[in-house]
Amino acid sequence: MTAYDFDFLTYINRQNQGRSGRDEKTGFGEYAFAGDLRVLRRLDRLRPVRIVVEATVRFWKAVQKNALLGSSVKVNRRQFPELHNLVVECAETLDIAVPTVYVAQNLASLNAGTYGTDDEAFIVLNSALVDRLSPEELKFVIGHECGHIQNNHVVYHTAANFLSQGVITFVKWAAVPARLALNGWSRRGEITCDRAGLICCRDEQVALRVMMKLALGSEKLFEQIDLDEYLSQVDGIKEGVGRFQEYLASHPYLPKRVRALQLFAKSAYYRELINERGGQALDEVDREVENVIQVL
Repeated sequence: MTAYDFDFLTYINRQNQGRSGRDEKTGFGEYAFAGDLRVLRRLDRLRPVRIVVEATVRFWKAVQKNALLGSSVKVNRRQFPELHNLVVECAETLDIAVPTVYVAQNLASLNAGTYGTDDEAFIVLNSALVDRLSPEELKFVIGHECGHIQNNHVVYHTAANFLSQGVITFVKWAAVPARLALNGWSRRGEITCDRAGLICCRDEQVALRVMMKLALGSEKLFEQIDLDEYLSQVDGIKEGVGRFQEYLASHPYLPKRVRALQLFAKSAYYRELINERGGQALDEVDREVENVIQVL
C-alpha cells in the first residue's frame, strides 16, 4: 500500500502546489506501480544485469553522449522557450530538478526517450513528436519521461534501449539474460511513467489522445478511432502463443497501457490531485493493473 506523509505542512504545501513528490521510504514517486518497484529491486541482485548496466554507463559516457550533443538541439529559455516552459512545469509537478532536454531530427517517428545516468540524464524528443502534438499533449510525453528520472529508471532504461539495438556487444554472454530481465522490468516501468505523464497534464482525455496518436502515427486516422473497440484488442492479446512475443519487448502492448492508465485515473490518489473525491486505493488499482497486463 502506498505510504503517505501526514506531516501537516507538507500536506498543505502539496495541496497548494498540486505536486507529486518522491516517497521517502521507497525512493520512488508516490504514484509508482507496485510491480515496477518489486522488479526493479530485484535487478541489482542479478549479475548479468549488473555487468551489462555497468558496461552501458561506460559506453554512454564515452560515445553516446557526444553523439547526442552533436546531432540534437538543446532546449532552454533562449531556444524553444515554450517547450522549455513545459519541461519546467512537469519538473515542478514531480518535484525533480529541471532535466536537460534535446530535440532530435526525426520526422518519421513519434517517439521520445530518457538516457544517461542517475546523475546526468537527458530527455530526447523527436522533432516529429513536437510538430504533431499540442502543448497539452507534449506535457503528457514530457511528464512520462520525467517519471523515468524521478523513479530511478534512467540507467536501466538506457541499458534496455542499447541492448534492443545490439549496441552492447562486448558482454555477449550476459546480453540475453540481461535483456529479458531488463525488458520485463521496463514494461512495468512504462506503467509508472504513463501515470507521471497523466499527473503532469491532469487530463485523462489528453493522455489517451496521445497514446492513440502513438498507436496510429496518423492524425487523419486518429479522428476515426473508437476507443472501446481498440481496447477490446486486449482480450485477443491474452490468447494464443503469439502473446509471448511481448516478453521480448521493452514496452507493453499499447492497449494494455491505455487500460492501465484508465484504471489509475479512477484511483483516489489521482482524483485527489484533480480535486475530486472517491476512487479506489492505489494498491487495489495496482492489483487490477496486474490482471490487465498479465504476460508481463
